[in-house]
Amino acid sequence: MEYTTNKTGVWLGEFTEPYYEFVDKGYEVELASPKGGEPPIDPMSKMTVHMTGSNRRYQEDKVAQIKFENTLNLEQVNVDEFDSLFIPGGNGPIWDLATNATSGQIILDFLSAHKPVGAVCHGTAALIKAAELQPGLLKGKRVTGFTNNEEAWLMRSDNVPYKLQTRLKGLGADFHSALVPFTSHVEEDGLLITGQNPVSAGPTAKAVLKALEAVHA
Repeated sequence: MEYTTNKTGVWLGEFTEPYYEFVDKGYEVELASPKGGEPPIDPMSKMTVHMTGSNRRYQEDKVAQIKFENTLNLEQVNVDEFDSLFIPGGNGPIWDLATNATSGQIILDFLSAHKPVGAVCHGTAALIKAAELQPGLLKGKRVTGFTNNEEAWLMRSDNVPYKLQTRLKGLGADFHSALVPFTSHVEEDGLLITGQNPVSAGPTAKAVLKALEAVHA
């Protein structure tokens, strides 16, 4: 693996797109991160070329900004108080959430409580720790996430500790992706809903909302 000075974290659009999907449907959204406080944002996701409508909306939304700057520590999350869980991506999760036992247990608790769990892009790396805590969790499950091909296109393959697609398949996941890289793709397997890449963030959140409606029907 080659080393890089590039910083990483959450991909801004993968947070803002789902955030406003939920907020606009009347849901109250609480934010949490491994250390609490303000999580790091991938600087590349703030660049003009990656600026989305939801990012611009966030720039004018002081309430959302204060929430982001003051996230709960994962240890403070009480699954009984929430209807669903959504995990945005950015390269950060392949280091922290993928190895965080509290995060893994939260995922398992949501699923066992019959509450939808959504994850997009590298956010699906959080499933790795959940599958380690509950062996067989992903066996035969239809999932998606940032693909090996997409990683290669960005020429960052040598800067990450493992390829997410390969790792998920190694845990038994039935991995699927769009035929064309960087196009939207969502997989649903029961209450587990995953999106492939940044442009899948909004559609993944919409799928979680549908699952919520079904649970509460």
